[in-house]
Amino acid sequence: MRKPTRKDYIKLIIALTLYTLFLLWVKSWWGLLVIPFIVDNYITKFIPWGWWKNSKNSTFRTVMSWVDAIVFALVAVYFVNQFFFQNYVIPSSSLEKSLLVGDYLFVSKANYGPRKPHTPLSMPLMQHTTPLGGKSYIDAIQWDYERVQGFEDIALNDIVVFNYPAGDTATTNPQLIDYYAECYMIGASLYPNKPIMDSLSTERQRSVYNLYYTAGKEYIEKNPHIFGQKLWRPVDRRENYVKRCVGLPGDVLQIKDKEIYLNGKHNPQPQNVQFNYWVKFKGNIPERIRRDLNISREDLQRNIEGRYLIPLTNETRDKLAKYSKLVESIEPFKSNTIDEIYPLNGYTKWTADNYGPVWIPKKGESIELTLENLPIYERPIAVYEGNTLEVKDGNIYINGKASTSYTFKMDYYWMMGDNRHNSADSRYWGFVPEDHIVGKPLFIWLSLDKDRGWFDGKIRWNRLFRSVDSYK
Repeated sequence: MRKPTRKDYIKLIIALTLYTLFLLWVKSWWGLLVIPFIVDNYITKFIPWGWWKNSKNSTFRTVMSWVDAIVFALVAVYFVNQFFFQNYVIPSSSLEKSLLVGDYLFVSKANYGPRKPHTPLSMPLMQHTTPLGGKSYIDAIQWDYERVQGFEDIALNDIVVFNYPAGDTATTNPQLIDYYAECYMIGASLYPNKPIMDSLSTERQRSVYNLYYTAGKEYIEKNPHIFGQKLWRPVDRRENYVKRCVGLPGDVLQIKDKEIYLNGKHNPQPQNVQFNYWVKFKGNIPERIRRDLNISREDLQRNIEGRYLIPLTNETRDKLAKYSKLVESIEPFKSNTIDEIYPLNGYTKWTADNYGPVWIPKKGESIELTLENLPIYERPIAVYEGNTLEVKDGNIYINGKASTSYTFKMDYYWMMGDNRHNSADSRYWGFVPEDHIVGKPLFIWLSLDKDRGWFDGKIRWNRLFRSVDSYK
């Protein structure tokens, strides 16, 4: 057995120091069980870690060297992704023109504090599904929510990566289906003679929504050839979303004519916020002008009766209006849809442009519960915080006890995209609980334009290594 050198002891001291600091940070004392193995790796050498290196078979040594390297890489990636950072690519236009489709983000988990894994047995680099279609995690072992202390709290207007709150239930065809919204919409379509909600009491409205949901749920489950199989996902295995935090715990949020107000005060819009406009062109828009205005081809796909429904920033709208030989008219779009707005089982008459007021739950604070506001807080109480909730004879029962108030166990946030009319956000699926928060995007490390080729400006060089905070 080789005698340890001074260099070995120095390596051991460095390794133990870093590892101990990590254990102090995450407050996981079970990790102390690993220390004897670290000491053995550097000093005692009782365990033959590299036993395969002594084989006389060169092929076996080569194969095992690759296996050793791959296993080490997977463990390292799992460790780094779980506690420090991960990469995230913007898949949709919900944050344009702040973050663009094709932006690759460096997401820090340390800023807000990493979560201890909810499903610790999982494959690295896979969110919930393997390339072969199976689950990438084992849900037999699930740990309760616990978060390591971060360097900062979520601030107003931060761009945040989080797990999709309504993603606890999904179907496999397609995987990203909003299961709850689909249940309500399908259920409502099965009843052509729908009652006029204005004429119904709050309790009767609730029973109608329950009827829609139950009917839609049964239809989906009876037609797996259309929707695939229904499945449930743990918190950390739900889809990753990225939005802007426009409401903090304890805030009262209201949207008036597209403008956000917090506690009665106007919250200024981000510089690159977009709203939809009806644009009528006199002819086809030239490619040069499309690129100059940063209008994507996707933006030009919605042509309705000769008018395009295009998301525009104020700056782009003003630039487009100057092309008088090209543009016939530009008119603001107004959202009047109420049946897809959160809460899906509440008749509020709110729209995406005029929403609320709604109080955002804060840990330790209570709210008086009524049949009128119950749909807003029902999901946090029953799903996110694990209580049983029932309504009997006009009374609310939580965990079997009649209740007129509820004290929240977690902080919640209100998330919205900057592409306001093209963003599936809190206006459609509600609050984001603190246990769904993944991390904070710090900078863009790569940006690819899907509308251009590799030799036609596909890489957006001016966006590389740009701070995400610069888009506040």
